[in-house]
Amino acid sequence: MLSGYPGTWLPMLAFIVVLLIVGLIAGALARLLVPGRDPIGFLGTIVLGVLGSFVGGIVLNLIEYHKMFTHSIRLAGIIGSIIGAIILLILYRLSGHERGHRRSGYRRSYRRSRSWR
Repeated sequence: MLSGYPGTWLPMLAFIVVLLIVGLIAGALARLLVPGRDPIGFLGTIVLGVLGSFVGGIVLNLIEYHKMFTHSIRLAGIIGSIIGAIILLILYRLSGHERGHRRSGYRRSYRRSRSWR
């Protein structure tokens, strides 16, 4: 990897570091702006911001070009990253997959089937 093309790995490393820093900032700001508690931790905040950057890029693509381009996925700026992270955080909360929460329907149906026997 390092000897194949001299000088190509350094810009890629810089891009990854900048992506992680922007992801951390966008994820942290999204968690601050959306009220409520989020037990996702430090790495979850970075992943939220990085994925929010991709979602923000898709949203900005839809706003700018009024089309969904599947061949060009672009990263958004910091504002688009924050907006995308907020969208993902709200969807995460609505899905009910937060740690410590169980779906009540599963437990209730299990009790019904046990009491029937």
